[in-house]
Amino acid sequence: MTQDNLDQLCVTALRMLAVDAIDQAKSGHPGMPLGAAPMAYALWKRVMRHNPRNAEWFNRDRFILSAGHGSALLYGLLHLSGYDMSLDDLRAFRQWESQTPGHPEYGHTPGVEATTGPLGQGFGMGVGMALAERRLAETFNHPDFLSLVNHFTYAIVSDGDLMEGISAEAASLAGHLCLGKLIYLYDDNRISIEGSTDITFSENVAQRFEAYEWQVLRVSDGEDLDAIEQAILQAQADEERPSLIIVSTHIGYGTPVVDTPGIHGTPLNEENMSSTRRFFEWPEERFHVPDAVREHMRALPQKGDEAEGEWTARLEAFRSRFPDEAEKFLAQIQGELPKGWSTGLDALNYGDAPVATRSASGMALNALAPDLPSLIGGSADLGPSNNTTLKAFPDRNIHFGVREHAMGAMINGMALHGGVVPYCGTFLVFSDYMRGAIRLSALMGLPVTYVLTHDSIAVGEDGPTHQPIEHVVSLRAIPDLQVIRPADGWETAAAWRLALKSKKPTALILSRQKLPTLDAAAASQLSRGAYILAGGEHAHPDLILIGSGSEVHLALSARDELERSGVKTRVVSMPSWELFETQPATYQDAVLPPDCRARISMEAGSSLGWRRWVGEMGRIISVDQFGASAPGGHMMEAYGFSTANVVRIARDLLGELMPQRESETADATSQVSTPPLPKRLQPKRKKGKKRGKKKKKK
Repeated sequence: MTQDNLDQLCVTALRMLAVDAIDQAKSGHPGMPLGAAPMAYALWKRVMRHNPRNAEWFNRDRFILSAGHGSALLYGLLHLSGYDMSLDDLRAFRQWESQTPGHPEYGHTPGVEATTGPLGQGFGMGVGMALAERRLAETFNHPDFLSLVNHFTYAIVSDGDLMEGISAEAASLAGHLCLGKLIYLYDDNRISIEGSTDITFSENVAQRFEAYEWQVLRVSDGEDLDAIEQAILQAQADEERPSLIIVSTHIGYGTPVVDTPGIHGTPLNEENMSSTRRFFEWPEERFHVPDAVREHMRALPQKGDEAEGEWTARLEAFRSRFPDEAEKFLAQIQGELPKGWSTGLDALNYGDAPVATRSASGMALNALAPDLPSLIGGSADLGPSNNTTLKAFPDRNIHFGVREHAMGAMINGMALHGGVVPYCGTFLVFSDYMRGAIRLSALMGLPVTYVLTHDSIAVGEDGPTHQPIEHVVSLRAIPDLQVIRPADGWETAAAWRLALKSKKPTALILSRQKLPTLDAAAASQLSRGAYILAGGEHAHPDLILIGSGSEVHLALSARDELERSGVKTRVVSMPSWELFETQPATYQDAVLPPDCRARISMEAGSSLGWRRWVGEMGRIISVDQFGASAPGGHMMEAYGFSTANVVRIARDLLGELMPQRESETADATSQVSTPPLPKRLQPKRKKGKKRGKKKKKK
């Protein structure tokens, strides 16, 4: 058998494994695997450096299937290449507890580099991977020595990826940063779910990416393996520009429904399946892999061992010559925090003056940076506002520009690549722009940190467009995302300490306005999610005030008033629901005793979810409507976040729950000045019919 025939046999095996897996599941997307199999094979077999026997080898080339709906193609590649992917795994495609889910999932399937499916996210993550490779190469490679970090990031992207706005942001930044080791193969099959792409997508993709300062190459025949290989090698040679290789393919190649929308996401029926097998001269046996294919693909693990062995020898030589740097390098790529990483954080002193938690976060970052060289990140053109700039390390600042969508995906890619500790920042209200990426970071369990500032209506004059209402609770709704809203500088520092040690993503919700400094020792309890900040001497409190962020100070102020009137009041700082939920029930009950039904929560955001913590009889001080343009202090007062209003609500609640207690303290509490709520927030009374004397009948 000639080499060309053998290559074509391997490509057909990939195609038919995908078709059979989808047919077995009666679910999936056969069109893309049938059309894109040649480019995938040319990349994996002929060009890409990877080791099927060690999917975690650090200097491997990275591959992302951004068009994640074509997962059956990736699983076939993993199987034929020698990864831990059996034929039984392919037979279990899309089934319960299988290694072959409907879309690729990082950490679930060996050899899958990223969880993809939401189109465009893989595109953005690849840019992050390439940026991480650049950062590590600049840090550890020596010009007079063989390089330790030297690999490419590849992806197969689709029309849908390029239509999503995230790809425009990511491509723009990749070109600006000259990420020459980023190479994407574009599966240009001209078909989308609703029909030909002509109905929605008529732009000149080549000119668009040239404008982004990418190298653009074309392969007119997606079946031409040699042309695809040569295009990839040409892309590798351009060290200054990322490359887009436009490969013209036919969706559903080899089927009677080739080049039609129906083949995108629908398994072949029996008649079309038989016709496709005849087209490829393939036997009726399902999941058939010819011996010649297995023999030919067997070279990949051996080739991978050789590549990894050569790199390991290079690493040992580097260790002999640069032992300290080698130790740092190995620690970074293994995700270890270096010894003394928190020294600067330990020495941080916020003093007694009020400080905004966004400023406290910036101080923590800059205190961490000297002892944590892997720390790298930036902001969506909001560095001075988010306080995300590492002042003494300009080379570790990423200027993402106004690109939240891409920024979120990129720091995911950086974390997936390894060797760096990424973070990013924007205003909390704009977290919506990167919600898809935040969700994927939680799904993948990535240790990334989101710095989300300007956390409430206290933003003030910028008005309702910039005042987050529903955002904190919407982030809390994402499973496995740690949401932390610290009350002062000490809690902020504790939040950073926890975030950097965590194996989960963390969202830091930070204030614009300055907040008083609290007890440093108490803040060490932040890791428990909630703790008693004041009133711990009351084993059986009359009232519990629960706050997060800036509202903790409001709770403390209200407590002072209430204690003076004889109400035994406890204040609980609750910076993180998620962390508190992980605590034993005994601890939760110690902080929030079940027998104390008089509870009031206060958070300048949506009330949704707070009922769990205050109980059926408790009160929730919240914001469930959009804000307005006015100074921040006025906004908080107008929306009920004042000492007088909290005290008034507390008195009303205690009056309902403890009428006897209320009468005993009536004289004392009557002296507390509690002005009514502003008219716009007062409950509207129902208008009744006016009653008057009936007119006498004449």
